[in-house]
Amino acid sequence: MSQAKTNARKCAVQALYQWQMTGESLSRIETYILEDQLLKGAQKSYFYDIFHGVPQQLDVIDAILAEFIDRPIDKVDPVERAILRIGVYELINRLEIPYRVIINEGVNLAKCYGAEGSHKYINGILDKVSQKKRAVEINAKKSADK
Repeated sequence: MSQAKTNARKCAVQALYQWQMTGESLSRIETYILEDQLLKGAQKSYFYDIFHGVPQQLDVIDAILAEFIDRPIDKVDPVERAILRIGVYELINRLEIPYRVIINEGVNLAKCYGAEGSHKYINGILDKVSQKKRAVEINAKKSADK
């Protein structure tokens, strides 16, 4: 996966965290991101896709997460919540990206921004979501590995 997409995800975590915590408009948060030049080195189109896509599909994403998390979504740590939402968004919308890449990116985001050990939680949840939402891809990979 390209470093530019990784950087876009990092910016998206920060922006979604701010959105969740402050309730500010997406356009205002975008302005902060642009003013602070946080998108330098990031694939801007990918950032915008995630940053606007997650709020647009929030009900669907949170319903998917509710099947697999051990508490109400609003009780999940805000950083972990942002990472999980990005991961689910990518799993259901970015089918060109292998599920393993999405999980690994989520784990790395948790290691970078989350609480100690949160990467294990992120890995477990995104793996379970993948089993359901990417079953065809997973089964094809298992068949190919035989």
